[in-house]
Amino acid sequence: MFDPTAGVDVSSAVESSLYNSVQAVLRELNSQSASHKGMLRWTLHKKMESNPSNTVSLIRVLVRELGKVGRTHCNMHVIPLLHTLSYVVIQSGAIPNSLYQRVYDCLRKLLILPLPYSAVALSNLRSIKMEMTTPGALYQRRVIAEQNLKNEHFTLREKVFVLADPAVFSGPLGAAVRADLEMAGPFADTLTQEKAVVLHMLQAGLGTACCSSTLVQALQVLGEHAVQKYFQEVVVAVEQSIEHGAVGHVGYLNRLQHIYRDILTASKGAAQVDHGSVCSAAMPTPEINFLLWHNEEDLWNVLANFALGTDEEEEDKRDSVQSVDSGIEKDLKDLDLDDKEQLPARNLATAFTRRPALKSMKPADKLTLMREKMEASPSSSPLLKEERSLTARVVVMGDDRVLGRLTKVYRSIRERESKHLILTKKLNLQLYYIPVTDAEPSLSSPGSPCQDEGKLSLASLLGRVDPWYDSNINSLGAVIPKLAEMHSASNHSKPNLFLLDTLSYYLRCGTQPVNLPLYSVKITRSSYNVSSTVEEVFVSRLQADFPEFRQLKEMLLKESSVRRKRKTVQAFGAVVSVSYKKISLSRREVVRGMAPTTCGVVITAESPTDIAGQDYLTVSFDSMNPGYYTIQTQNVSIRTLEQRTFTVCLDKDSRRTYNDVQRIEISPCLDPGYSLQSSGRSKFAVRNEQELAPSKCLNRVLSLPINTFSGVTL
Repeated sequence: MFDPTAGVDVSSAVESSLYNSVQAVLRELNSQSASHKGMLRWTLHKKMESNPSNTVSLIRVLVRELGKVGRTHCNMHVIPLLHTLSYVVIQSGAIPNSLYQRVYDCLRKLLILPLPYSAVALSNLRSIKMEMTTPGALYQRRVIAEQNLKNEHFTLREKVFVLADPAVFSGPLGAAVRADLEMAGPFADTLTQEKAVVLHMLQAGLGTACCSSTLVQALQVLGEHAVQKYFQEVVVAVEQSIEHGAVGHVGYLNRLQHIYRDILTASKGAAQVDHGSVCSAAMPTPEINFLLWHNEEDLWNVLANFALGTDEEEEDKRDSVQSVDSGIEKDLKDLDLDDKEQLPARNLATAFTRRPALKSMKPADKLTLMREKMEASPSSSPLLKEERSLTARVVVMGDDRVLGRLTKVYRSIRERESKHLILTKKLNLQLYYIPVTDAEPSLSSPGSPCQDEGKLSLASLLGRVDPWYDSNINSLGAVIPKLAEMHSASNHSKPNLFLLDTLSYYLRCGTQPVNLPLYSVKITRSSYNVSSTVEEVFVSRLQADFPEFRQLKEMLLKESSVRRKRKTVQAFGAVVSVSYKKISLSRREVVRGMAPTTCGVVITAESPTDIAGQDYLTVSFDSMNPGYYTIQTQNVSIRTLEQRTFTVCLDKDSRRTYNDVQRIEISPCLDPGYSLQSSGRSKFAVRNEQELAPSKCLNRVLSLPINTFSGVTL
């Protein structure tokens, strides 16, 4: 006999199991074990890929958990629940309208939460609203952008570049990570991906009206031309539905129904020939471009090649329609090159680096740089964001040293763009960070501020402000170093899907930047009575040392306390002059001076705590004399008063060490793209007064925007 409650019991059992899985993921946030963090989230997502029918049950569980936030005051769980919900909705098939409405209502209630929770909830709310009117739109747009599927109606393209620090990823480890990132995942051909998009869109839009097994068989026998035709029709249907909004919902569903019937009809008359397998409708992983970051110019080169390579494709497309040189001439004019005839054909990046002369930047170009700074703010309005057709997702892998190198290159790019826009108009640059180090963090004693405090200080900071980042990304620091051992132990080169899947999740959901403040340092050196000045920038730490006193101190520490006291008076360090601006809760700046004796100085960038919400520097003097202390400031100048010089190391990177230094001057790094020069104030500035108004609220200090799951401005 048929039991009408059997289906209910099965559904309840599934939801109970998923509830336990979600609770385990949330408990993992407070776990102290770094080696297994992130594994439960990955396991839950894999369950959904293997059993897509359970996604509706999981969405119900997540909505119930989000509904408890206001009652339990556990805001820490909001970010994991929101991102899990978003990821499931994107990859799911048909979702009932009633459930969509529950999700929408739940997210609206979360908008009263403080930042960053309300910002993430608002982002999800916009996505859900799009899915309610155009089911499957998020999936289609994401796949088209990541896989670079050509069409004329949605032209956004993305590329992922993973830049690994050779100091960490040398030898077998670098080879293992490259193998897992570049060869993992079923990188299907374009035809198979187009079939998967058509399959998913019809399933998501038509629901039970679409017979999946019949559709899969129909797509299997269609020829390449027919598949491309239906793929283009689906893309047109989605983009027109998004443009029309809610009023176009019925027309969108009718159009999908028409495409569905056409596919089934066309497949009946097609020859039974296998034109390639139909891949799973699960979202494919993006293609990863992995390279060891040997030279600082590598980042500029890959970005330039990406931007210029797209320009050449567009030019080829224009030339195929009509043979006119105006398009090419315009692009060359934008580059402002004197010798247009000798543009290199192979090394595309050199076209950007050879600039004999620079013109004054147009006001419109300056406004573009200011818009980019506004977009880096977690609370920025989408109305201010300018959508560009290309997105470069740059992932750096390493420790504080690689972020220091990224800081230097990022400032260099902003400086180049402030003189002549090349990348900013076309390229949306998104930065990501996966912390991995080649050394165990060491604990420093309170009396030795110059000792190594570990090379993952910035990773710890990101983990504190975003526990979901700590659980999923910081935890990779314990997993990645084991990849080389796993590859050497296995007889067959089986890719590690955990690393690739976690990176894909980070790229798709890590959309909220944490803005790390940068500091510029002017280094004055003296060698053979010749002075020179170097402009540098750092993000985490600057260490200055007097090598002779450092060695002497290490010797004294090994001796007995009685003998140490006799020698301390004779040699206790070099005399330096220190000038700094003291900051206080009232934000008043008072210029102070001091002349301590020290064998070294450590200057670390600190996040805002109790100093009126400002970021600041902690300057610690390493001396045998316990009378000197640390100071907190944003501007400091240190110079020697004797005929001595010292060494300076930036961001714990021995490759960025300067010798024979006499003076350093440190201040917040100003953004080269912030200021509007007086020459640029023309009628344009008057006409666009409303657009320029938000710039008055911008921070002039340049910051490094590292994408996380929650985002915060330090």
